[in-house]
Amino acid sequence: MSEKAHYAEKSVDVGLVNASELELDELNPGELTFEEDTAGGMGRHLGVFTCTMLIVGRIIGTGIFSTPSSILSSVGSVGASLMLWVLGFVFSFCGLFVWLEYGTMFPRSGGEKVYLEAVYKKPKFLATVIFATNAILLGFTASGCIVFADNILASAGRAADRWAVRGIALGVIFFATFLHGLTPRLGVLLMNALSVFKIVILFFIVVTGWVVVSGKTRIENPHANFHNAFAESSHSSNDYATATFKVLFAYSGWQNVNYVMNEVKNPVRTLKIAAPLGLGICASLYLLANIAYFAAASKDEIRKSGVTVASLFFGKVFGEEAEKALSAIVALSALGNIVTVTYTAARVNQELAKEGVPLPFGNRLWASNWPTGKSPLPGLIIHLIPSAIVIIAPPPEVAYPFILDVEGYPSQIVNLFVVLGLFWLRWKKPHIIRPFKVWLPFAFFFLAAAAFLLVAPFLRPANKVGDTPPLPYYLYCLVGISILAFGVLYWAVWRVVLPKVSGYEWAPTKQVLEDGTVVNVFSRRKVE
Repeated sequence: MSEKAHYAEKSVDVGLVNASELELDELNPGELTFEEDTAGGMGRHLGVFTCTMLIVGRIIGTGIFSTPSSILSSVGSVGASLMLWVLGFVFSFCGLFVWLEYGTMFPRSGGEKVYLEAVYKKPKFLATVIFATNAILLGFTASGCIVFADNILASAGRAADRWAVRGIALGVIFFATFLHGLTPRLGVLLMNALSVFKIVILFFIVVTGWVVVSGKTRIENPHANFHNAFAESSHSSNDYATATFKVLFAYSGWQNVNYVMNEVKNPVRTLKIAAPLGLGICASLYLLANIAYFAAASKDEIRKSGVTVASLFFGKVFGEEAEKALSAIVALSALGNIVTVTYTAARVNQELAKEGVPLPFGNRLWASNWPTGKSPLPGLIIHLIPSAIVIIAPPPEVAYPFILDVEGYPSQIVNLFVVLGLFWLRWKKPHIIRPFKVWLPFAFFFLAAAAFLLVAPFLRPANKVGDTPPLPYYLYCLVGISILAFGVLYWAVWRVVLPKVSGYEWAPTKQVLEDGTVVNVFSRRKVE
């Protein structure tokens, strides 16, 4: 029996056993059945190792090498900074367990798209369109590209000229797009290789940090930052909320396998192994790497290091030449993150197009695996366009911290509704088969933390300007909310205004593309 047939028989695609056909239809996420949703593409080809590396490659990228300086600047002390990295680890694991329950109930690609569709079915397609606006407009990889460009220029000993940064950043996002779009198997191999490389490099930083702490290097007082570690800590909740967004950005990616479940072999078992393993590896290395940074440099030096704090670390320990060499290494790590994010984001975009979300030139094109029949180049292009715009438009020195904040805020809104949906399913659908069940206190903690992160950024920070001057400290929250509000407006025009004005209704039909992909297509039908 095929794996798809097994899931169809066991009803794992909708998480039910001993339930009526009506109940199956009610809980099926979206318009496509499990068989239809998993058709086309390369089939199931990702195993435990690749899925673990998919998470590691997504999490370890720009965050641990770039954001410790801005986090320290926000909270003011080494102790508070380390505390936030631990809190981010706990928060991420609680979220991971929630997504594990969802992912094993609904083992299909799309992540939050699928989970929101399973819970928030009315008004029809509203949850899908709101998620689509967030995923498409804010699902860019610009921040990683900027860090890649900064580090490449640093390794070459050149100043980070604005247009040089932009040119290199654009080059790398185009490279990742066409790598996955035209040579998908090579893209997966490169993802795995760069993920292993990043583990080795981060482990090297950790070991070097141990040597520094032991006092056997030229660092004069490696314990200075750990004496009275909480001195000068901020007392502003806004500062902690903003810094937490950056920590969570550094940890983001633990749900990466949930986005590509259609391509995972034995998806339920693989997800339960790969997700905790990948996040556990990263969290352990992250905390130890931060200790290494604080042992090698003073607080002022770290604050002023900008997006090259790891280069500062190696410069302090090994000298200027090592600093330049590490910049090239960090650039390769950022490249691995870009390649991994691009891979999964394209699959999410493809799932949205398959569902029937109205897109320019019709959703058939964007849902397809053109031109290879194995990889969604159109979905990759959807990801490329906003990434390129964000790289070109604002100045890089303002863009990087602002991008981190803007990406984080609406994602927390989505997370809030996802975890609320979990409680609703536990209450209304207790008969759903759950191969994994999150312990409810973990889910409540994730819910409370998400709610705090939505409120705290509106409270005025201690420095009254936030971390993205001259932009107002609350602007990223308003931008994030506006993006989701635009999704509501887009849905209303598509589903309510146009049918009323034109006298037509949208009639859905399912079509099979040349590569085997099934797509939901809407056509106008005269209302009788």
